[in-house]
Amino acid sequence: QVQLVESGGGVVEAGGSLKLSCAASGRKFSSFGTGWFRQAPGKEREFVSAISWTGANTYYADSVKGRFTISRDNAVNTVYLQMNNLKPEDTGIYYCAAAFVVGPYDSEKDFGSWGQGTQVTVSS
Repeated sequence: QVQLVESGGGVVEAGGSLKLSCAASGRKFSSFGTGWFRQAPGKEREFVSAISWTGANTYYADSVKGRFTISRDNAVNTVYLQMNNLKPEDTGIYYCAAAFVVGPYDSEKDFGSWGQGTQVTVSS
């Protein structure tokens, strides 16, 4: 069992930046991949980015490539999502998730534990 707690969400103007963090506990952090998903109002949850347990492999949705960067620090059991050049369409609840299978990762079926989410709002 893995517990995940997201933080770092907030309100930012278009073109701005935010850095999300996800702290994990309950299982050896370096033994599983991690990812970020988001859900906009009235829409289904969608894949944003993921990273392998070593950090050697990263995956991004086309909509965020070149703007978002995922990273992890296994020493402090935390995964990060640096979001730059934010757009209003990036607005939503961002969820952290843990994957207990080998990647690549690009959908919810790959992930088995979820955090409660953190709200990101980008104003135009």
